[in-house]
Amino acid sequence: VQLVESGGGLVQAGGSLRLSCAAPGRTFSNYRVGWFRQAPGKEREFVSAISWPGSSTYYKDTVKGRFTITRDNAKNAVLLQMNSLRPEDTAVYYCAADPRYGLGLTEVGYDYWGQGTQVTVSS
Repeated sequence: VQLVESGGGLVQAGGSLRLSCAAPGRTFSNYRVGWFRQAPGKEREFVSAISWPGSSTYYKDTVKGRFTITRDNAKNAVLLQMNSLRPEDTAVYYCAADPRYGLGLTEVGYDYWGQGTQVTVSS
């Protein structure tokens, strides 16, 4: 399964970005999807996830209230809306997907990964 991410970029602190993860040729609504990020010199960490079936969501504590994960079934994509961005949100953001039921909160819960998109938040 190929995952295509888009929407990263450079933004000032307090600004917003919306990341998109698409799976061309796949019914993406039948996959659980997660977002992870890796900052320079740090290990990759969980950010948010949306379940399959249904659309239960889960967030890392430090992004709760600022980030929102949703499905856009019309575009066969999963979106991560990021508001009130902080310099510590700077990282490469990765989309991951898996056809197993439930929520995936760790990397082992996903078999398919995107190439990553850079998010840089300036102070």
